[in-house]
Amino acid sequence: MEAEKTFDFENNIEKALRDDRLRKNLRNAMDILVEKRRSVFPDREHLERLRAAGNAIKRRALKQLPCLLEQLEANCTKNGIQVHWAEDTAEANGIVLDILRRHDAKEVVKGKSMVSEEMHLNHFLQTHGIDALETDLGEFIIQLNHETPSHIIVPAIHKNRDEVAAIFQEKIPDTPYTENVEELTAIARRVLRERFARAKVGLSGVNFAIAETGTLLLVENEGNGRMCTTVPEVHVAVMGLEKVLEKLSDVPPLLRLLTGSATGQLITTYVNMITSPRRQGEKDGPREVHLILLDNGRSHILSDPEFRQTLLCIRCGTCLNHCPVYVRIGGHAYGHVYPGPIGKILTPQMEGLRRAGVLATASSLCGACAEVCPVQIPIPALIRRLRRESYDTGDGATVADAGYRSNLAETLIWKGWELANTVPALNRLGTRLAGAVGDKMPNRGPLKAWTRVRTAPKFAAKSLHDRVGKEGVKNE
Repeated sequence: MEAEKTFDFENNIEKALRDDRLRKNLRNAMDILVEKRRSVFPDREHLERLRAAGNAIKRRALKQLPCLLEQLEANCTKNGIQVHWAEDTAEANGIVLDILRRHDAKEVVKGKSMVSEEMHLNHFLQTHGIDALETDLGEFIIQLNHETPSHIIVPAIHKNRDEVAAIFQEKIPDTPYTENVEELTAIARRVLRERFARAKVGLSGVNFAIAETGTLLLVENEGNGRMCTTVPEVHVAVMGLEKVLEKLSDVPPLLRLLTGSATGQLITTYVNMITSPRRQGEKDGPREVHLILLDNGRSHILSDPEFRQTLLCIRCGTCLNHCPVYVRIGGHAYGHVYPGPIGKILTPQMEGLRRAGVLATASSLCGACAEVCPVQIPIPALIRRLRRESYDTGDGATVADAGYRSNLAETLIWKGWELANTVPALNRLGTRLAGAVGDKMPNRGPLKAWTRVRTAPKFAAKSLHDRVGKEGVKNE
């Protein structure tokens, strides 16, 4: 995989909308995911109580995050896990590289990890002569095709079985073309098992880290995560700071919300809880476990009382599945690691508005994401604030590059709009002008772009005030 490049969001959207196969694949997959989630949460009242509990647990953890991180480090260290702190992705990558070099590892097998995508770890290791193999089936497919994930939970959601069959035939030597799902899975298993057996180092993400016990919790369905964390001699776990929980008793409600929202399951096939390296007398497990705690802008997000709600996210991906924008354009159009509604609020805060602020414009503000979010993140409200900070450099602005879209022409237009709606005389003049010449305005320039996908408004010849006045109704 390659590091991110400068992207043209508008062009990406146009390209995605013209791809009929992509849109069909996304629509079919999303319908299934939405229906599975609905079926696993049939009781609306129970779901709302569970969401409130999940929100409270995560809020409590964020409120005492510095103390919980210190407690996590202390308990992990006591258990034999080596803890590393990384302020940014460059430092995190350097730590991973140092561990690999100390063990003379030329390859690493990887379980699914969005933080490693955030680090662009595969590309970084490749430049240092180390091969990183994705072992999650979806990640494996797109890695073969030199792509990045299109979805947080289902990386290859944009591919159908025909496309997967063609990728396997082209990229895996001596592989016949087959569209049979069982045969495709067997082909991937054959390749991956060989790599599991010889790899010295395995890498994974972390779904939750429990400060009380120093435990790393990972959920998965394929068993590859367990192979990455138990077969190699060394296990490296990478984790964003916000994944820490206070107590082990906090896990069940969040696990229920995560699995139900992500894949429509009561529980995933595997729930892995890692508390130490292999102990004396044990027959499996790594001899070393490393935990890398990545900040990468999270501390700054935490410092803002409103924006810190972004860090409540448990990476279930259900906001993507219900988003009318994501469902039509897919994850690659967003041009960054985190797509969909959560990406629209997280990425601009991590990378700045000038680089990623345009993502906040790709929303209808319909509220579907907030309605289904298992931890009740008010995503539309945060999108609105990001839009406001793109133009406003006032005292409340906290995101990097605030005001980058501010310009004199728009400022004057909105000032005129404000005056027209606060000064009665100007309002009357404006409505009369609109009635007289509104329908005669030329359909060129910005107006043509606006009306290309919208019906142009029809202006009445007389305002409501004029009409009721003519009827003898007192205008107050």
